[in-house]
Amino acid sequence: MKKLVLAIAMLGVSIGAFAQGQPMGFGIKAGVNFPKYNFSGGNTTMETDASTNFHVTAFLDAPIFTDYLYVQPGLSLQGKGAKFAEGSFFGEDYRVTQNTMWLEVPVNIVAKAPTGQAGHIFVGAGPYLGFGLSGKNKLSGEDSSTDLGDFKFGNDEDQKGLDFGLNFIAGYQLNSGLMIHGGYGLGLTNLTPDGGGDVKQTNRVWTIGLGFAL
Repeated sequence: MKKLVLAIAMLGVSIGAFAQGQPMGFGIKAGVNFPKYNFSGGNTTMETDASTNFHVTAFLDAPIFTDYLYVQPGLSLQGKGAKFAEGSFFGEDYRVTQNTMWLEVPVNIVAKAPTGQAGHIFVGAGPYLGFGLSGKNKLSGEDSSTDLGDFKFGNDEDQKGLDFGLNFIAGYQLNSGLMIHGGYGLGLTNLTPDGGGDVKQTNRVWTIGLGFAL
């Protein structure tokens, strides 16, 4: 509950700072995530394979001085994690994945360019702040799946529960409001808990989906 209150407060501050006196639209979008982890330490960097998850985002859309530049603060559920292993054991395929769920507050600056009478393309970028909600490790086979246990977020737990990073988005929106969008989330916070050594772990996620805006 504290995380939700803080996220809503941050959303309110961002709206007040960027959209005073401006007419605002709103929208919702959802789709598929392809998240993974980046690990770095010393002179070595490696990434896991991507797993599959989802996202749902509600956002406001307010012009900044012109009809081509907008600020889009939002509130988002983002499924992240990674695929750690995949293979075959005694003739049965298996994979080991970690799924995490985050409540995020993104604030994107978006440029829109009309394309005739049909709609417009858009590109944007901005920071996000994420709060870890839940996490689970899973072993999946051809016919069954087994939970390997939940884990906790926190500085002294399995993974830090506060994430900061950058979003990059692009897409096309019809004049009816229907949109297709894609993006990339670049986590900048080291999620390795305190005492976890010199290895730095960060979130990476590609997204694609559909949405509707008014």
